[in-house]
Amino acid sequence: MEQAPCISQIATLLADPKRTAMIWALMDGSAKPSEELAMLAGLSAPSANAHLARLAAGGLLRIEARGRKRFFRMAAADVGAAVDALASTTMASVARSAPCRPVAALLAPATLRQARLCHDHLGGEMAAALYQRMVLAKWIDHYEQRVYVTPLGARHLAGHGIFTQALAHQSYSTMACDCFDWSEQQPHLGGALGAGLLQLFMQSRWLKPISESSALQVTEAGRLEIARMAAL
Repeated sequence: MEQAPCISQIATLLADPKRTAMIWALMDGSAKPSEELAMLAGLSAPSANAHLARLAAGGLLRIEARGRKRFFRMAAADVGAAVDALASTTMASVARSAPCRPVAALLAPATLRQARLCHDHLGGEMAAALYQRMVLAKWIDHYEQRVYVTPLGARHLAGHGIFTQALAHQSYSTMACDCFDWSEQQPHLGGALGAGLLQLFMQSRWLKPISESSALQVTEAGRLEIARMAAL
């Protein structure tokens, strides 16, 4: 037990629904004044300031003074990554516990929903759409609940500079796997291939990071090129 990570402090800060609502509103990397965050969370100004002070003292938010107003934003990208992981786990666990009941998608800023970092691979609308295209184009297939790259997929991926044989030697437990997307309620691609695709998109400048956010900016070239990949 002594070697267990001390996560209770952060977990306590995130356990309050009002504090979570204010953090969720900042997931797109924006900075918002305390008055706006109070309104979004349904709090009075004094109550919101007390919650925001706790989040800032806990290292989750950063305060920026702009004249007489105080603006709040994510303290670092790892905060957004942690909240994103919690959102994904929450939605996946709800789906597992009640598989026959439809799960309402989480409301999120448009930039976060379109494209975002999910661990070391791409998540969001673009990732879920690419996954479906790869399945329909028979680049990837499923066998006994496992995802594998087909010979056809390996050839097409090589044309994009992604060589599955090289990825197989990297320190990943699997070449490809399903990762549940909390905003789209369907899978996107994880594993070594998911990470390799994200690296390609970033190096090609089709996607760009947004400071202190897991959201990714999609360039016009990226919108076109990623939509073409695996298109029938």
